[in-house]
This record gives sequence, C-alpha cells and structure tokens, in this order.
Amino acid sequence: MKYTDILGTQHAAAPNARIVSLVPSITELLCDLGLAPQLVGRTGFCIHPADTVRAIPKVGGTKDVNIEKIRKLAPTHLVVNIDENEKPTVDKLAEFVPNIVVTHPIDPRDNLALVQLMGGVFCAQERADAWCAEFERELALVQPGSPQRVLYCIWKDPWMTVSRDTYIARMLALIGWSVPELGDKRYPSFTWDEALLRDIDQVLLSSEPYRFTEEHVDALECQIGKPVQLVDGEMMSWYGSRALQGIRYLKGLAAGS
Repeated sequence: MKYTDILGTQHAAAPNARIVSLVPSITELLCDLGLAPQLVGRTGFCIHPADTVRAIPKVGGTKDVNIEKIRKLAPTHLVVNIDENEKPTVDKLAEFVPNIVVTHPIDPRDNLALVQLMGGVFCAQERADAWCAEFERELALVQPGSPQRVLYCIWKDPWMTVSRDTYIARMLALIGWSVPELGDKRYPSFTWDEALLRDIDQVLLSSEPYRFTEEHVDALECQIGKPVQLVDGEMMSWYGSRALQGIRYLKGLAAGS
C-alpha cells in the first residue's frame, strides 16, 4: 500500500525507517505513535515529549539546518513542512535522503490525514487509528461560543498576525472566532490604527513564536483600550498530537468568552 503526502508523492510503508523530523509538532506525533526509536534526528525546537527527545540528536533549527549532521545520520526518511522548512534546504537534503515526506495541515481536520500518513508510512497504523478516533470524538463536541473578531499576534517589532488561510485561524473558527484579512500574505504585518481597532473585539497574544507574556498584555491593553489575553501558542498552532489537547483548550476559550 502507498501513502500520499501533501505534494502527491507516494510513499511505501517503511517498517525500518531511519527518520529525521524537521517539524517540532510532528516529532512529538512520531514519539506518541511509538516511533521514537526510529527518530535519528530532530531540530532544537522539537522539545516534546521532553524525556524522549532528549536522546535524539539535534540537527539545527527548522530553517538553519545542519546538512552535514543529517548526512552523517544516514536517514532513509525526512519529514518536513511547507511553512516551517525552506525549500532550498529541503532540495539539498533530497540529494542524499531517499524519501522526503512533505506535510502542510491548514485545517484542524487535516490532522486526520497527517496522522494516518505518519502511521501508514512508518507502520504505526493501530496507534494512528486510535488517535484519529479520539480526535473525531473531541472535534464533534466543539460548540462555538460568542462570535468574536480577534487579532492573533505572533510577533512584535514588527507586529505580525495570521490570515484566514492558516491553521491557527481555522482552529479559532471552530469556536466562532474570526480574524481580520489584512492583505494577501499568510502572516501579514500591521499597525495599530483606528480602522483595525474598530474591526476587532479583542487581541490574542501568542506565547510563540514571539514570547509574549502577561507584561505585554497589560502594556497593550493600556495602549489600545481593547481586551487582550495571552494564549498558548502550542495549543493553537501545533498540529499532530498536540491538536487533541488544542481542541480541548479551544473549548475552554469559548467557555470563557
């Protein structure tokens, strides 16, 4: 049987794969599927589950990858993501890594295909099926809260947010929260002008990739006169294993709105 990634590339089942994952959330997923013994490399941002990944060699960041380190690890499979990893780097790695598995979830339900892809290619189908069944159950229980127009901030200096064509925005949409469309970029920059402030009900400051804190919340509320709250960026943006916790986290946000 063949398993198809987001680019349409078909992959055969590989029970003895040597895997390098350049995607933090998928590294966590592979570990949760029982595949940690086959992970021979991961990025420094692959931090979950902490006790497990500590023993897996680091190969740089998601973008500043150490190609020679990966070459020495002799992986059979490289797992990458369109948003997180740069194509020129992946192309270089493809010169010596036989199988490149490309991912790009942009909707919560895309987690089902992602988990089935990882479980199928790396022969962890039973665990993948169990995870998908639990995720479907949790997803069915999500009820929208009060509609909210929210600005989800991911960076400061310059300020940056997310467009509607992102995984984060579609997670928020599950509870009836919408983000403004600020141009044609997926992660646009913006300024705190009057038009923008009129168009939003509240601001969400994500804990990653910029490390917003409660101090930022207090300062920004004083500056713009709108409600501001700190949210867990991993729960909002990490697909794979953490998406299950993310759905539960969203229900908490909706209940508090």
